[in-house]
Amino acid sequence: MATTPSAPALAPTHTTRGRLNGILFVALFALAVTQVAALPAISSLGISPLIVGIVAGALYGNGLRHGLPESWAAGVNFSARNLLRLAVAFFGLRVSLQEIAQVGWSGLTVSLLVVASTLLVGLWVGMKLMKLDRDTALLTAAGSAICGAAAVLAFESALRSQPHKAAMAVGSVVLFGTLSMFLYPLAVAAGWIHLDTVGVGLFFGGTLHEVAQVVGATSNVSPEATHIATIVKMTRVLLLVPVLLVVGVWISHSRRNDQAQGGGRIAVPWFAFGFLLLVLVNSLHILPTTLVTTINGLDTFALTMAMTALGMETRFSQIRQAGPRALLTGAILNLWLVGGGLAIVHGVQRLFG
Repeated sequence: MATTPSAPALAPTHTTRGRLNGILFVALFALAVTQVAALPAISSLGISPLIVGIVAGALYGNGLRHGLPESWAAGVNFSARNLLRLAVAFFGLRVSLQEIAQVGWSGLTVSLLVVASTLLVGLWVGMKLMKLDRDTALLTAAGSAICGAAAVLAFESALRSQPHKAAMAVGSVVLFGTLSMFLYPLAVAAGWIHLDTVGVGLFFGGTLHEVAQVVGATSNVSPEATHIATIVKMTRVLLLVPVLLVVGVWISHSRRNDQAQGGGRIAVPWFAFGFLLLVLVNSLHILPTTLVTTINGLDTFALTMAMTALGMETRFSQIRQAGPRALLTGAILNLWLVGGGLAIVHGVQRLFG
């Protein structure tokens, strides 16, 4: 007797009421997540609402998913896809060209070299050494190279990969980024890292995963190092769009077996150019500071909603298949960021005096 395969737990249905209910549910869930992330015990660790969101969403999606009406799945899917692209575009309001110019060629060079080398190392280690699929390797590499969870979200939206792959990448970059946030200042204080204040700023901003981790780590060194590191970090964030474009061209013209693997072509939609446009708007100081601050707060909430929805669509059974290999890829990338990042900073400082 033939059996009918069961539908995914969150297979989208397209009723307007159901979609709106699903979006509202995710919003309320993200609001609760934001309150949890604001607790001193969590915020002091530099853990952003985005990370709490994907963990809480995954716990709900795997433990209580049968309590979610099927008609709401379209709203969850909308939050994890369409809302995500809008939120990534508005992330551009956090970057300005004037700030990036403050660190000059040394900051730009460190950012370029760290991002390019980490992507290459991550793809090689993930695909060749750990035998991960292309999307998981690329998401893990992008999160380590550019801006942590936000980069994973941007690439996930462009690749349209399965949610559990983004969850694995986020888990990897959060784990090793958090460890580095605590270990970097200790290494500087112990004299294991021999860099001046500018070098510390270049190294911390050039190699730590999340913006919050950069600020948290360098605040234990000096205000000047914090300023330099933050600008270098935002330079890496600005590289998100050109990297998406380059990777898009590479994937579109690469291996002939893409269709057999279900990879297809990477989509580089409007949100990438929206990101660049809003960087220019922020650089021209057209908008009042209070408005930009408000928009950035709303954008963080939208990103939290997207991350929470991705967590709800994630299944632990899928993560278990490649979880250890993805984590090991992240560990190797973190070692590269420390060793290779130090070598890059030393070389750049000698080059630019």
